[in-house]
Amino acid sequence: MLVVLLGGSPSQKSRSNVLLERSRRWLQAHGIEVVSYQVRDFNAEDLLFARFDSPQIQALQAHIALADGLLVATPVYKASFSGALKTLLDVLPERALHHKVVLPIATGGSSAHMLAVDYALKPVLAALKAQEMLHGIFADDSQIAYTDNGAQLAPALEQRLDDALQHLVQALNRRPQPIAPGLLNERLISGRWST
Repeated sequence: MLVVLLGGSPSQKSRSNVLLERSRRWLQAHGIEVVSYQVRDFNAEDLLFARFDSPQIQALQAHIALADGLLVATPVYKASFSGALKTLLDVLPERALHHKVVLPIATGGSSAHMLAVDYALKPVLAALKAQEMLHGIFADDSQIAYTDNGAQLAPALEQRLDDALQHLVQALNRRPQPIAPGLLNERLISGRWST
């Protein structure tokens, strides 16, 4: 099983990246292969000019095509997800998330930004034909504290993140597995037919 993690923060130090990193460790501890991408890892000109032949963009597209699921984390700016993330999502093929389970995560300054997941991010992910969109997670800045030992999550947020990741794994496990075209053809030919 493969899950692609997509970080939408242009900053190195970001609360949304804290949640993405926690998710990466949790998924790997549960035996799930993870590939991570951050918007800041891409050449800005490749994104702005939609250079589909960029090796970085092609690598992202290839990983998403192979993936069973996608976890997207973004900060909320001006009641929406990051513009850098939108630019990255714009270079994905029209049906890039077809047959994928998607878990959106967002962080913002206050709970007033909570609806950005449902009204800004989810419609864009749905336009990419996500098969199943899980309930998103929103965390306000007060729930993620930076300490000398790294970032600390509020217990309620930690529990919500664990629950969401459990739901992601359950959704991935119940996905129907595609049947190879040759195998399906063989089954139809060798099957017994009655009228």
